Amino acid sequence: MYNTLLTLSRNIFFYKNLNLKDSFETRIYLMFLHFSIMMIISKKKGTKFDQNSYDLLFHNIENNLRESGLGDVSVNKKMKDMNKILYDILLKIDLKKDDSFELNKNLVFKYFTDLNHNNSLKYQEFERYFINFYKFCFELSLENMIREAIKFKN
Repeated sequence: MYNTLLTLSRNIFFYKNLNLKDSFETRIYLMFLHFSIMMIISKKKGTKFDQNSYDLLFHNIENNLRESGLGDVSVNKKMKDMNKILYDILLKIDLKKDDSFELNKNLVFKYFTDLNHNNSLKYQEFERYFINFYKFCFELSLENMIREAIKFKN
């Protein structure tokens, strides 16, 4: 799961087409958006997302922070902050309660300030990407969604 989300977050589309800042935070936010969409799809299809997948995602992030040289106190603080960010994204990303999906513009602007221009073409491309990602993943079986999501082409 982590590798799939990491690959999706490194899509050149985000950095070349949308000119998002290529940083650790941007990649984490993109990973959390993709992960949240997968969790929403699971819920809409009547299945609870696997807790083990969630735990492994955060374990891998923690390992990367430690490998980058951060100490225990810094890692623990960052992990706590990231948990809050994931839940913020998860709870606010989808504005619709049916099987369709509508990206929450205010949430996007909160984490991707480069897109914070109403009616900007870059925001529209960003939104289109995630709506198409949602549609692509929604068509996949839950058993294969994580593995097959990496095949998504915007």
